[in-house]
Amino acid sequence: MSYGLNNFFKNLLPHRLFYRALLIVAAPIIILQLVITVVFFDSLWIKTNKGMTRALVGEIKTFIAAYDSEKYSNNDLSNLFKIYLDLNVKYKEDSFFQQSTGKRWFSPIDRTLRRELKSNIGLGQYSFDTTAYKKLIILNIKYKNGYFEFLIPKNRVTGTSARLFALWITFPAILLISIAMIFLKNQTRPITNLAKAAAKFGRGENIDEFKPSGALEIRQAGYEFDKMRKRIMRHLNQRSEMLSGISHDLRTPLTRMKLQLTFIKDQDLSKKISRDIDDMEKMLNEYLQFTSSSFLEKNETFNISELIENIIKKYENDNISSNIAYEVYMNGRKNLIQRSINNLIDNSIKHANKIHIQLSKKNNSIMITTDDDGPGIPKEEYDNVFKPFYKIDKSRGDSKSSVGLGLSITSDIIRSHGGNILLEKSPTNGLRVRIFFPL
Repeated sequence: MSYGLNNFFKNLLPHRLFYRALLIVAAPIIILQLVITVVFFDSLWIKTNKGMTRALVGEIKTFIAAYDSEKYSNNDLSNLFKIYLDLNVKYKEDSFFQQSTGKRWFSPIDRTLRRELKSNIGLGQYSFDTTAYKKLIILNIKYKNGYFEFLIPKNRVTGTSARLFALWITFPAILLISIAMIFLKNQTRPITNLAKAAAKFGRGENIDEFKPSGALEIRQAGYEFDKMRKRIMRHLNQRSEMLSGISHDLRTPLTRMKLQLTFIKDQDLSKKISRDIDDMEKMLNEYLQFTSSSFLEKNETFNISELIENIIKKYENDNISSNIAYEVYMNGRKNLIQRSINNLIDNSIKHANKIHIQLSKKNNSIMITTDDDGPGIPKEEYDNVFKPFYKIDKSRGDSKSSVGLGLSITSDIIRSHGGNILLEKSPTNGLRVRIFFPL
C-alpha cells in the first residue's frame, strides 16, 4: 500500500528540476501567507467588523428609543445623529413594508449585519441593501405605519485596511516567487546545457568548447564531462590513425600477393588463392568501415523521405514497394543513414523476393520499417546478428560475399544517432526490421 501511495505522490509532483525546486521555495511562502491571512481575517478583521456592526445596531436602537420617548423633536434628533454619528435617517409613511429578498451569503458585511439585526429582536422587521451604492448601506427598519430609512457609510461596519492588507500579503509573495524563479532558472540552466551537450556527444555530433557554469557541484560535473569527452575524442582519433596505418600496411602485401598469383601455373590453385585474397580485402574494408570514427561526418538537417525514395529508385527493382510519408526531416549524418538503409535492403534482396519499406512520423520519433518474405531469422538469434562477424547458418544461409558486418554497422550507425533497431516477424513470415530515430 505504501508503495502505491509513493507512486501516487510521485506522479503528482513535477518531473523537471526547475519546477521541483520552485515548489520547494514557493510552497512555504504560499502556506505562510495563507496562515497569516486566515489568522488576520479570523482574529482581527471579522471580529473588528462584528464589533463595529454591533455598535451601529446599538446606535440604531438608541435612535428608535429616543424617537419613541418624544423628548426631542424628530428633526432635531435626526440632525444630532447625522452630525455626531454620521447617520442619515428618514421616516417614510408606507404601510406596505417589503423585506429584501436578495441575500449575499458570501459577503462578510451582509452576514455580520444580518446576524446582529436578528439577535436584536426589538428592532422588528428589517431590510438592507449593500449593493445599491458603492460607499453606503441602505437599512430599513419597520416602525408603526411606516419605516425608518438609514443611510450608513460602509466604513462604519468594516475596516478599510482589508484591501491594503491583501495587497501587502500578495505583492511580497509574488515578488519573492518571481525572484526565486529567476535564481532557480540560472541554477538549472547549466544542468540543462550539460544534458544537451551529453546528448549531442552521444549522438556523435561535434561540440564546441564546453564551458561549465553554475554552482560548484554542477561545474565539477561539467569539468568531468569535458575531460571524459576529450579522452574519448583522443582515443577515437588515435584509433582512426592506427586503422589508417593498418589499412595501408595490409593493402600493400595483398597487392603483392595478387601480382605473384600471375606466376602460379596451377590455375585452380590461383583462383582459390585469389578468392581468399578478395575475401580478405572485403573483410578488411568492412572492418575499417565498422571501426572508423563516425565523428568525421558533420550533422545536417535533410529530407529522409527524399533520401529513401532515391535509394529505392537506384535499385530499379519492381519487387521493392514503399509507403513513404511526405516531407519528413531529421538531423543526422546523411551518408551514414543512407548506408544503413542500403545494408538492410541488400540483406533483404539476398534472401527474399518481395520487400516493403515504410516511413512514418509519430509524436516525436521517426519510424522506418522494412518487411520481406524471406526465411526470416529465429527469435533466439535476434541479438546475435548485431554482433560483428556473426553469421547465421540456419535460416538465412551463409553467403560467401558477406563477412557478417552489415547489421553490426547498421546498428552502430542507428544507435550513434540516438535511435534503436528491432527485429520482428513480418506479416509475410519473413523478417521485419524497425528503426526508430528521435526528432
